[in-house]
Parts: sequence; C-alpha cells; structure tokens
Amino acid sequence: MTIHMDLGLDSYDIIVERGVLEKAKEHLNLDRRVLIVTDSGVPDSYAKALESQCKECVVFTVKAGETSKSLEMFGQVLQTLLEHGFSRKDCVVAVGGGVVGDLSGFAASAYMRGIDFYNIPTTLLSQIDSSIGGKTAINLCGVKNVAGAFYQPKKVLIDPELLKTLPERQMANGLAEAIKMALTSDKELFELFEKENIESHLDEIIIRSLNIKKSVVEQDEKETGLRRILNFGHTVGHGIESSEEMTGLFHGECVALGMLPMCKEDVRERVINVLKKCNLYRELEYDWNKIAEAAFHDKKTEGDVVTIVLVNEVGSYEMKKVTCQEVIELAKSVLKG
Repeated sequence: MTIHMDLGLDSYDIIVERGVLEKAKEHLNLDRRVLIVTDSGVPDSYAKALESQCKECVVFTVKAGETSKSLEMFGQVLQTLLEHGFSRKDCVVAVGGGVVGDLSGFAASAYMRGIDFYNIPTTLLSQIDSSIGGKTAINLCGVKNVAGAFYQPKKVLIDPELLKTLPERQMANGLAEAIKMALTSDKELFELFEKENIESHLDEIIIRSLNIKKSVVEQDEKETGLRRILNFGHTVGHGIESSEEMTGLFHGECVALGMLPMCKEDVRERVINVLKKCNLYRELEYDWNKIAEAAFHDKKTEGDVVTIVLVNEVGSYEMKKVTCQEVIELAKSVLKG
C-alpha cells in the first residue's frame, strides 16, 4: 500500500508492504553513496539486506538507546559522511527505531545543508509515528529533542515483517502511540483495541495510525496549531520519561501514563482497560518535583503556560492553555503515586 504525504515540494510516499526491505532498490535511489545508520539492537540482517542492494555503502552503527541521540553522536555521523567523501547527491538511510531516525535525519538535514534521507523504521513505535512527519532531533544537556530540524524524508519504507524480532514490551511501546492517535482522532480504531485481537489487526493499526498522522502533518507541518494533538499524553509523559527515577521506562510506556490525566473520567476507565490489555498500565511512585522540572524545561511551554490536549469523548479532542502547575496537580490527582 502507498500512502502519499502531500507537502508540496517536500511530498513523499510511505510504502507499507510486507517484505519491502528485500526490494528496497525498487523504491529508493541506491545507485550512489549510501550511509546506512542503524543501532546495535537491530538485527544485522536488516542493514545487510539493504547494503546488498546499494552501489556503494557505508554502515554506521550506534549504541541502542536514547543516549545515542547526542551531540557527540551527531558529530560522528557528520564526520563519517565527510571522511567517506559523501556529496550533496548522496543519501542517508535510517534502518532502526526512532533514535536512529531522529539522529540520522538531523544529520542528513545538516550535512552540506541537506542531503537525501530515507527512513526504514524497524520498531512499531517508529513505523506508526516517528518515521513520518519530518521531525528530527537530538537531546542536549538532558533536555529531550531540543536541537533538531523539520526535515522530510524522500521516502519511507514500512515492512511489518521486521516487527517479528521485536520483544513484546517493544511492541506494546509502539501500540501506545496508536492508542494515542485513536483517542484523539479515530473512535473505530480505539474500539478495535477494546474488542479485537490486536496481533491479527496489526497491519490495519499501522495503516490507520499513519493516515491520522499524515492528515495532521499535511495541515500543520511545523506544529503551529493542529499538530499539537500528536502531543496528547506527551507533556506529563515526557516528564516521567526524563525524570531520573523512570529511566527504565520506554517512551510509549510513559506516554500511556501521561494520557490518563488528560482523559475525562469515563474515557479514562476505558483507556486503563486498553492499557492493561496491551501491558502498558503501571502503578508507580512518582517524584513530582523532578517530573515537573523535566516536563516544562521544554520547547512547547510559553512562560508558565502550556497547551494540553484533552479527550472528553473518544475520537475527539480539546486544546486548552493551562499553567504548568495545573498540569502537575491534575496528573497527581489521577496518577497519585
């Protein structure tokens, strides 16, 4: 299936097809120097499958995990491009999850003021969310995604077959983002989570999630308004994720918890049931001072005010400006801990 992201000169296709990695050269221009960026948690066979289709290839492997989204690693990717003589006609391909996509996309945006970038996401989280939309970034001084650029890929290849090697917890991590999008924008998708076997509907979940994000990005590429709905659950979720005590939690697990305070009570009960079904529900002890510090040391705040997304009815949303303290008090009342 081909989903077209319509962004004028920056438009591109998202190919969703089982086995598409093995025939990537049919969709990507690999007849040039190619830098494949991957990480140590991705099976070697994925990068090798792509490398075998390239005319001239360099593989750069980073350590798995959020720590690789660093200024140091960003510099190393740029240095690798330079040392191997990459020109503006060459390209970077991400083969990995969101960390690899964010890092390599940002490097591609900066090298020689921008070279072609392709994304082949290998986790469910990146397949349904971070691989499209053009947000690229690294973390700086402990602040998540604070240095980056809007830089659209030339094409995205999504191969659900690559998910077969993912641990169950990583699958759940990705489902959190699909649940997020369903709550704000797709009542039927949320009901699928409630009523159906998730594994047997995985391709549908991926495609429906992509179509939601596509629609939002096309209307608000640079996040000046509507695109903020994609941050549903992220204000508190990022605070939990960035606070030291919660470093063992995955991004999606934190977003799942961050959604709960933003839902009306009757919706919240339904969400908790879905989170339990997807192994995403947690009861934790929170350090609210550290969570507040992490949540609001953020590019999305305006002084002491932040725009939050509320869901009062499944499939719809409300944006509201509140103070940072009001967000924390709301989160404390719901998450307790």
